[in-house]
This record gives sequence, C-alpha cells and structure tokens, in this order.
Amino acid sequence: MIKIIAGKKGSGKTKRLIDMTNQAAKESAHDVIFIDDDNRYMFDIDHKVRFINAADYHVKTPEMFLGFLCGMLSQNFDVGTIFVDAFVKLCQTELAEAGWLFTGMEELCQKHDVDFILSVSADPDTLPEFMKAYLI
Repeated sequence: MIKIIAGKKGSGKTKRLIDMTNQAAKESAHDVIFIDDDNRYMFDIDHKVRFINAADYHVKTPEMFLGFLCGMLSQNFDVGTIFVDAFVKLCQTELAEAGWLFTGMEELCQKHDVDFILSVSADPDTLPEFMKAYLI
C-alpha cells in the first residue's frame, strides 16, 4: 500500500515520517528502508533501518526513481516498508503528471508485498485526485 503524509513546508511531515520509520524498525519482521535527498536525518533514524541518500545514486527523474525502487526490491526480497522523505524533490516532477508513477508503485506493492510511505510538500487540498486516496 502507498500512504502519503502531505503538508506545507515546516508542517512536521519529516518528523512524523522519522517517528513512523523508527517505530517500524522496532515492530517489523521485515527490512525497513528510509530514502532521502541528503544525509541530514541519517542519525535520527534507527540503526536497523537502511538509510539511503538518493543523491548518491543520481536519482533525478520519476523514471529513475521507479527504477531505483525496482533495483532495491530486486536485490532484497525481505523489504517490508520503504519510507521516502522529500518525494517531490527526489522525483522532480509535477504531481499532476505522476499518475503513472503511482500505478507503477502500486504494482510493486502488490507484487513484492511492500509498503511505501511518502512525505509530500504540498497542501493536501491541492493534491491531484488520484493522490488523495493515499493521504493519512
């Protein structure tokens, strides 16, 4: 399943995402991954979580982001949850044009039994309709 934490800059999305990540690390029987666009929160994340700075892998487009997710899941069959901070900044796409990306992520959820939790810097009321179903 896909879940979205949306809000304007400074609304506490990242703190909530970090708290959810650390809770998942304690409770999950599967591997937990946290993807960010820099190393700023590396030491806020539980050491059991695989922290990934996507900038180290030159992820710059939505196509590259989906391929990046596929690569992670293809090499590790025990991933249960992937948390993504700064989703819009990582994918560098207009949210209204990201429907195909969410379709691809849904396919990964079904095929690999993985959950995606995303932080999105946007007013929840202005999100495209297809994204509103994922809001938490």
